[in-house]
Amino acid sequence: MADPARAARLAQRIKVLVAEALRKAVKDERALDITVTDARVTNDLQHATVYYTVLGDADAKAGAEEVLSQNKGILRREVGRNLTIRLTPSLEFVADEIPENASHLEDLIRVAKERDAEVAGLAEGASYAGESDPYKKDEEEED
Repeated sequence: MADPARAARLAQRIKVLVAEALRKAVKDERALDITVTDARVTNDLQHATVYYTVLGDADAKAGAEEVLSQNKGILRREVGRNLTIRLTPSLEFVADEIPENASHLEDLIRVAKERDAEVAGLAEGASYAGESDPYKKDEEEED
């Protein structure tokens, strides 16, 4: 087992190598739309998970998935050539959902701020329904 720091360094190196290989070694124009966002390597350095995003619609995402699955061997070969480890890790490609989740969260925060502004506007000119202090007090405490 390798230490986690070595696995993290190797993951960053794999991320860079896969991005370069997509640009140089893969002869498909759909590969230009793929952005490698992260890579993770298991502690035994045998398997690497590469996360990617694609700019475009669902067709572009499907095309990117197809390009990656068809060229997995080429990408692994390029990674193996440039790494100085005994065994080349197997590559698994996973679509990164973080940008979509982040935009959804931003929309929710925007809606919450709008509702807060509405409530603040309603409370601005409001007055109490009864007294300003709604709690009952004993008559002895008032004296």
